[in-house]
Amino acid sequence: MKRESHSKELLDRRKNIVANGVGVFNTATVADAKGAIITDVDGNELIDFAGGIGVVNAGHCPAPVVEAIQKQAGKYLHTSFNVVSYEPYIKLCEELAEILPHGDHTKVMLISTGAEAVENAIKIARQATQRPAVLCFSEAYHGRTLMGMTLTSKVNYKFSCGPFAPEVYRLPFPNFYKYTGKDSMEEFIDNELRRLHDSAKTLVDINTVAAIIVEPIQGEGGFNPIPKRYLEGLREFCDQYGVLLILDEIQSGFCRTGHWASWQHYGVQPDLSTYAKSMGSGLPIAAVVGRAEVMDAALPGTIGGTYIGSPVCCAAASATIKYMKDINLNEKAKHIGEVVMQRMQNLQKEVSEIGEVRGVGAMIGIEFIKNNDPNSPHSELCDKIVKGCAEDGLVLLSAGTYKNVIRILSPLVITEDELNKGLDILEKHILKHTQSTLQKVLSVFK
Repeated sequence: MKRESHSKELLDRRKNIVANGVGVFNTATVADAKGAIITDVDGNELIDFAGGIGVVNAGHCPAPVVEAIQKQAGKYLHTSFNVVSYEPYIKLCEELAEILPHGDHTKVMLISTGAEAVENAIKIARQATQRPAVLCFSEAYHGRTLMGMTLTSKVNYKFSCGPFAPEVYRLPFPNFYKYTGKDSMEEFIDNELRRLHDSAKTLVDINTVAAIIVEPIQGEGGFNPIPKRYLEGLREFCDQYGVLLILDEIQSGFCRTGHWASWQHYGVQPDLSTYAKSMGSGLPIAAVVGRAEVMDAALPGTIGGTYIGSPVCCAAASATIKYMKDINLNEKAKHIGEVVMQRMQNLQKEVSEIGEVRGVGAMIGIEFIKNNDPNSPHSELCDKIVKGCAEDGLVLLSAGTYKNVIRILSPLVITEDELNKGLDILEKHILKHTQSTLQKVLSVFK
């Protein structure tokens, strides 16, 4: 029987003292976490399919990372890299350039969060091009700072937070499942690329556009992968007009899709790309990586901040990268993705409310709809499933504009037994709540 007295007490204390605006996506608590298992403050073991919103790809508390943190903490905690240079920052930049090369010469800057990475990437692009405007996409999520929130599409994250940054323009994300109509994939991409080129005449003067920023696989927007040929066309469009292409890999990076970055699946080279989340196994660190000539366009003092590349966080990130290489985490991601995809696609044959199962590697979303209509999101069903799974010890998160997509972000070190047990719980609650809906409908005809 699940124990919850201490958890309830902790959540009550949270409600009393923490600002309401800090989101509560799941009511689990934690006293200890290792691998893919969270032990809550009542001693219950929970299977983690949320991964700290995609932050613990290498698992909770990987031993080599913990050891590296402890070792660095005994040397120095902070000097500010702007004031005193230190080797962990430089070493990590070298490692990032090696696994995420941007042309013949790659340069890197470190910051603390994904939103900071986006902010700095935009500043770099504007200085490199001497242009002010930025193009982004619907369903995008790029953070909660001023520029990040402006670029973010979901209105629920932006209530009463304006005015927002100027010179930001939005295109519809090429979501084939949602917007295809009767077109084939090829026809759909042709139309979307035509819309992209039309934007140079109908949306914004393209000669004022510094950059286009896009998530190759949208995170908060619902785990929507961009079509390969569209991304290739986007690259060509940027080259044609002298616009820089920024790929936001903050949720999709560091082995989640079976590569260090999802753009490596597509074979499309960005000018700049952004990273955070699983890069530091839970410590706050982020990066902008890019072509050296673009990165060097930013004038001294215009990018960065006091806490750029904390030495402890740099040590954690370097140890994380080494650990990921040592255990071949990219291959583990591919295997997990195959297991999840097969089981969820098999379930989809039984459950009409599952509109689509999609993703790349171990970044998989399950979208719930009404009446077989991609434009009728079944948010209530998704919420019931997430809450039901929580009661059975599975930590899950939803995603999408209407919160009708369940996203799988389990640590990639999850064991086969833990993975299948978690999927058993998920399947149980999908069937429970969809069958109960069917029974209510049938009862009308009795």
